[in-house]
This record gives sequence, structure tokens and C-alpha cells, in this order.
Amino acid sequence: MLKKALSIFSIAIALGMFSQAQWKPAGDNIKTSWADEIDPENVLPEYPRPIMEREEWKNLNGLWQYAITPVQNALPSEFDGQILVPFAVESSLSGVQERVGEENIVWYHRTFDVPESWSDKKVLLHFGAVDWKTDVWVNDIKVGTHEGGYTPFSFDIAPFLEGNGHQELTVKVWDPTDNGPQPRGKQVNNPEGIWYTPVTGIWQTVWMEPVSETYTADVRTTPDIDKNSVSVEAKVCGGGYGDVVKVTVKTDGKIIAMSSASASQPVEIHLDNPKKWSPDSPFLYDMEVVLLKNGEETDQVNSYFAMRKISMERDENGIVRLQLNNENIFHFGPLDQGWWPDGLYTAPSDEALRYDIEKTKDFGYNMIRKHVKVEPARWYTHCDRLGILVWQDMPNGDSGPEWQNKTYFDGMEFQRTVRSEQIFRKEWKDIMDYLYSYPSIAVWVPFNEAWGQFKTEEITAWTKEYDPSRLVNPASGGNHYQMGDMLDLHNYPDPQLYLYDAARATVLGEYGGIGLALKGHLWAKDRNWGYVQFKSSKEVTDEYIRFAHELRKLAKAGFSAAVYTQTTDVEAEVNGLITYDRKVIKVDEEKIRKINQEVINVVE
Repeated sequence: MLKKALSIFSIAIALGMFSQAQWKPAGDNIKTSWADEIDPENVLPEYPRPIMEREEWKNLNGLWQYAITPVQNALPSEFDGQILVPFAVESSLSGVQERVGEENIVWYHRTFDVPESWSDKKVLLHFGAVDWKTDVWVNDIKVGTHEGGYTPFSFDIAPFLEGNGHQELTVKVWDPTDNGPQPRGKQVNNPEGIWYTPVTGIWQTVWMEPVSETYTADVRTTPDIDKNSVSVEAKVCGGGYGDVVKVTVKTDGKIIAMSSASASQPVEIHLDNPKKWSPDSPFLYDMEVVLLKNGEETDQVNSYFAMRKISMERDENGIVRLQLNNENIFHFGPLDQGWWPDGLYTAPSDEALRYDIEKTKDFGYNMIRKHVKVEPARWYTHCDRLGILVWQDMPNGDSGPEWQNKTYFDGMEFQRTVRSEQIFRKEWKDIMDYLYSYPSIAVWVPFNEAWGQFKTEEITAWTKEYDPSRLVNPASGGNHYQMGDMLDLHNYPDPQLYLYDAARATVLGEYGGIGLALKGHLWAKDRNWGYVQFKSSKEVTDEYIRFAHELRKLAKAGFSAAVYTQTTDVEAEVNGLITYDRKVIKVDEEKIRKINQEVINVVE
């Protein structure tokens, strides 16, 4: 029985045997300055889902017990020690920094209390993200299973709670990393070059919130600037005929619009002279969504939305240009992989999470390509608030076909197994559902450089149909097919326009990779690399500017967007604008900002 196995641990928790002093970062790799500020009793305390916020909630981050056991073993009678949730087992900030592998599983355990005021409510136990297969028990009862490493999931645990005392929470996670077909991004068991350390287990905030029997599970907003309207769909759980959704729109606390509809219908709201969202003016409308049953309020969430439109149009020279709010815009930004030397997939603090976006804006960019990773909800809210367009990649997994990036693909596409295809389709849909209402999301990217690429035409068509409000880049860097909204070229180190598509936007999905290894800020001491290497900040800045001048010419000739590699160094890659520990900006920031703005302003 789980409870018997955990009884000694539960008593220890009650006696306060595990203190803050017992936790410290593991290993001697470089770390960010934010790592020094971590309080194990107050880890990532911010509300984890600002786009759909309730007043009452409880954070379960902090010190848990953990054990790593062979996959065939049951819950151990003793644990290996403490782990700081939500940092992955392999990370320094977990306090563990151990490899797991497909032959093992990770067990987590903690006790928690539920406020008495929640006693007549459903209690949703939320996991921001866990990589990869998760089983959850509450008080010795298995309450659910989830597969997927990048999207949030939850369970109603109210039926399994026992009285008002301590409750037992146990989590089991298995992740095969690159020995399985599941989406994994850049994680591999033997990291080198552009491939990085595995991330296993809980890596985003774990939290609880009380809700009524009938509640709003999701809010989906779709703006239409051509009609000065916004459509709001509430996904209702436990609802019935006659339930009503009431939406109130506010700016600066003042109500400017209000509308209601049956819970089975979208709420349509008209706005007079709406303010539009853009990177230069990221205006957000506040929104209150109230669910009514029999005329009585049963749930309320606070949200926001933006009035903006993502589209394409030919310019006066016949070049297909990307548009924001019916005006041409050149998307220009860095490849952002979202890795941290101390937390791996998990930023050490919300300030750190926001920092990379703020520096992207400081560098003069207007876009980020989020590369083969999905971030916590707060990251996308920061993008919404700060004003940055996002190209969202699907994290790659499984094998792939031969990569043909210089021409249109004419070989045999990779055939996934039925199980592999099922995993891909489910998680891609989950990612799109998760991120649908964030106005910063402008482009979906299902494939990158043939990594796990399969049924490209079908997946692209489905993606476009499922969300027609955004553009679809079918395969960044190839393999290329004549469908979707973009032809995306990769070329290192300098920008080159070696293919052109007159029917779609032609974009430079990756270029650059200018390397500078700075002693004292290196993850790997002797195997660092970039696509080209220099020895000083001035040399890197000069080369960046030289590339940017070439890019300006190519933007006039046909490119409609460009992505520079990359925001920060990552493990052995030293081609970031910033060091991996975020302590040194490796370029002349003002010069970079100036030339970036010149590139963006080429297209008007």
C-alpha cells in the first residue's frame, strides 16, 4: 500500500524534519544570478495562468521527496532524498542532478492541506507540464494518467480527499528521452553540439484551485479587427441547458462593453474604435468571464485579449508580405530555445523568464521563434504584455526522412508508427489549444529541418483548418512542400535567398550562429562551438552588422521574415547574443538595436 510505504515520510513532514537548509543547487556548472535568490519555501510563487485567473489557489511547488527506481519496481519504502519542484531531476536547481533514462522511473511524494473553505468545491490539481508519462495518486487512489511533456493537465481530486488533515500526493513519471517516439525537442541521452541534457519529470508549477460543480475550463478568444468584434467561447464543465456566459470588457477598470450568450454559444462583442495590439503598442483589453446557472453566478475568471490580425498580402512588387493589422510587417527576431544552465527547461524565477523577452525587445527585434519547446503560460503573457510576435514550433520527436533543404522534397516521407503518429497529433492539438488565446502567437511551425517530419501536407492542412486565424510555416528549413503560408530557408552563417516562392511568403527561418566563447561563462570547458567563431565582442558585432546589411538587401528582394540564431548560448553552443548564464551581453547592444530596426523598416 502507498500509505504504508509513505508513513515514515509523512510523520517526518509533520515534525518539520525537512528544512530549507537541506536544499542547495547540485553540481558545479555555471548558474544564473537568479539561482542565488531561490527560496525553497517560495518557489515560482506567481499565479501560473494569468490569461484565466481565479482569486483562490494554492501553490504546491517546493521540497518534495523523490526516488529513482527501475521501471518494474513499485513505490519504494524509502526515498532517495528531496527534490525542489518544479525543476527537472537532471537540473542543478532540483538539488538532485541525476540522470534517469528509459529503464527507470521517478517517484515524487508530498503531503498537502486543503483549505476548509474549499470543502464544498471541486478541487482541481494542476500540473503545468511533466515530461513525459505521468501517473497521479491521492491518498493511495490513482486519480489519473497523462501523456505529453509540454502541455498543462489537471484532475478533480475532491472525491479522493480525506477529512481536513494532511493529504498524500504521489506522482510517477517515465520518460524515454530520445529512445522513444514522443516529442522531446533538443533532449538526448548523450548531449553534444546542438543536442542537450534530458529533462525528466515535473518541470512546471504544480498547483490547486477550487471550482464549483459547474465551471469554466477554458476561454477561447478570437478577435476580428475588420468587424471591430471579438468572439469569446467558454468551455464549460458540468454545465447544462440554460447556463449563461456573461463577458465584460474593461480598460483601466472602466467597463466599455458587455454581452451574454448561452454557454453552448460564443459570446460576440462589438468594440467601438478598438485599440489594436502590435509590438510597438501592445494594448490588452481586460476581460471578466462569469458563468451563470439558474441566474446565479457559479464561476468567474479574469482574462484579457487583444485586437490584432495576422495575415499576408502582396506588396506593390508582387512579393507576398506578412501583415499585422492589415499592414506589412517584417518579422525579425532570434531563435529562442528557452534553456537555463541551472534549471534546464525551467527558468529559476519569473523575473528570469521575462528577462530574455525584455532583452529581445531591447535588441530591437519584434519577433521570437520559440524553438522546439513550449513555455509556461506566464512566458506567453509576458510576450503579450511586452509586445513580441511569436512563432511557435512543435517540439520534434521520433526519426525523420533525409533532409533536402535546397529544393522541394522529392523523396519518400518518413512513416511513423500508428502509436507515434497518435502521440504527435494529440500533443500538437493540445499545444494549439493551450496557446490559442495568446495574441502574441502569430505562426504555427509543425516541423523543423525534417526532424520527425511526416505527412507534411496533411498536417499542414489540418493545422491551417484548425486555426485559420494564424499563419502556418509547414517546415522551417525544409523538407519543402508547396503548401501552407511560407517557404522557410535555413542558411548558416550568412543570409542567402536560394529559393523563392511567388505564391507564399519566403522567409529565412535560421541564419547567423556567430560564436564567442567567454571564459567563466561556459557550460563545457573544451568543446564549445558556433557556426563561425570570433574572439571579441567587437568582432561579433561587426559580423552581425555585416550579415544584417545583406539581410536588408534580401528583404527588399523577397524575404518577408528572418530568424537569427540565437538569443543565448545553450550548453556547448556559444552562438548566443547573451551568455548561457545571462551575465554578459556579448554584442554592442545599441549597434545591434539600430541595425535591427533598419532591417525591420525595409518592409512598409
